[in-house]
Amino acid sequence: MAWRRSTPQAEPGTQPAVAVAATPSGAAGWFQSIKPFCNGVEVEVQLRHNPAPKTLEGAGYEAACYALAGRIDDARRIIDGVSESERYQAVGIVFNVAHPVADAGDDKAAGPIMQMVVDYWPNHYMALYHAGMSEYILNQPDLARKHLKSFLEYYSPDDGWRRNAIDVLQRLERGTR
Repeated sequence: MAWRRSTPQAEPGTQPAVAVAATPSGAAGWFQSIKPFCNGVEVEVQLRHNPAPKTLEGAGYEAACYALAGRIDDARRIIDGVSESERYQAVGIVFNVAHPVADAGDDKAAGPIMQMVVDYWPNHYMALYHAGMSEYILNQPDLARKHLKSFLEYYSPDDGWRRNAIDVLQRLERGTR
């Protein structure tokens, strides 16, 4: 029996197909290009010269850029400019941008952003979790308790998120860190 290669090969003289990641378009594409400038030093000038698309998604990404730069008041101003019925969608974009930072363990940095998300979307369970953890780290036990208890009301899976929230609440009740 002759040995056969099991991996498909391109025909001689042709190039094999190569998967290429699609570049986001619209507001997501705009944000991808502006994100390196979403810091406290460059954000204002960059957004003035390269404004966000005038869409709901554009408003969400513009608010996310300001939020990443630590300019929560400016982010709120952008969210407030969206119709009240759509604000949760715009702030959802902000959450999606900031969530990887919080999940990576930097709840302190993500805390103000998560608090803003909770202000516009009060039952967003992961924003409640991260806001509560930030408040715990910043030694604000009453706020931490409030947000973590709300998180537990909305989130029922028995996993690490829930167990960690319960553990922190127990430490708060004992007065230990």
